[in-house]
Amino acid sequence: MHAGWYEPVVEVTRGGVVESVHYGAAAVADRTGRLLAWVGDPQAMTFLRSSAKPFQAIPLVESGALDSFGLTSRQLALICASHSGTDAHKAMAESIQAKVGVRESDLLCGTHPPYDAETWNRMRAAGEPLTPNRHNCSGKHSGMLAQARYLGLPLETYIDLNHPVQGRILDAFSAMCGLMPGEVLVGIDGCSVPTFAVPLLAAAAGYARLADPSGLPAERARAVCRIVEAMTSNPDMVDGPGRFDTRLMQASGGRILSKGGAEGFRGMAIMPGALHPGSPGLGVAIKIADGDMGRLTDSPPGQRAGRRAALALLMQLGALVPDQLDELAEFGAQPVTNFRQLVVGETRACLALHRAR
Repeated sequence: MHAGWYEPVVEVTRGGVVESVHYGAAAVADRTGRLLAWVGDPQAMTFLRSSAKPFQAIPLVESGALDSFGLTSRQLALICASHSGTDAHKAMAESIQAKVGVRESDLLCGTHPPYDAETWNRMRAAGEPLTPNRHNCSGKHSGMLAQARYLGLPLETYIDLNHPVQGRILDAFSAMCGLMPGEVLVGIDGCSVPTFAVPLLAAAAGYARLADPSGLPAERARAVCRIVEAMTSNPDMVDGPGRFDTRLMQASGGRILSKGGAEGFRGMAIMPGALHPGSPGLGVAIKIADGDMGRLTDSPPGQRAGRRAALALLMQLGALVPDQLDELAEFGAQPVTNFRQLVVGETRACLALHRAR
């Protein structure tokens, strides 16, 4: 990453003095890939991490596996999720695996503590072990296994870059972003599957095509519509109680699809008509340069900047009405308190969108 790619997006004050600054970059595009607004360098190359999950589900729907196994909209939402590991999320992952005919032990995502603090505290008190279905990516991995099972492909190597399931995913992702597969940089995600880096503008265009798939081939457009409907109709499955993506999709009435990723990335799809009657579908891609590390008490760690930057960007686009902003106020400017709970400053967005003329 190059420092010149980024501009201030969130600042932290103390005694009226700006003490810390989070830098970031963002791009806003329509489905044609036209850049409409930006922060920093819209061509900054960065990994989408879990924000790629809606695209990673496309081949599952297109292949016929989703319908063949009788998977529901709520199950599809979990396949696109970075869920918080609640009992409801765990049960949904188990229900997918039961329909597909795979086991939790087939998942190669590893384990981590649930993001939901109440669930994690209860598990620790009960001595309940961590298992893959509590992992935020268990739905995605179950979906990849479902596709492998349906196509008669090996299950043991489904995470490998050269596995046909991953090849189909790369093809779908690159096409949605308006790129050739060779233009996508590939790394390994925290959950061990391939993850993709593209310019912010390409990622924003991909999200715009989620919002408005009218220019896509008919089969792909149908798959995209099903994925978007699943996520926006079941936001509790996509993230979790009190978490930003869930709250934003609920507050917007499904007119904004939001999917966060690790290291400070977030993609958002703003549906046609959300800004005003006749407004086009838009895609947004945001990257926080420092990976969005904030207070150690945050769960998951960080996210001090990303949610505030996303909310500020939506406000500047006019994508949220006052009542919706009130509902999401906890993700806006907030006081900074010390160890005696005295207010000593403020954390607030300072993002300023540049707009195409």
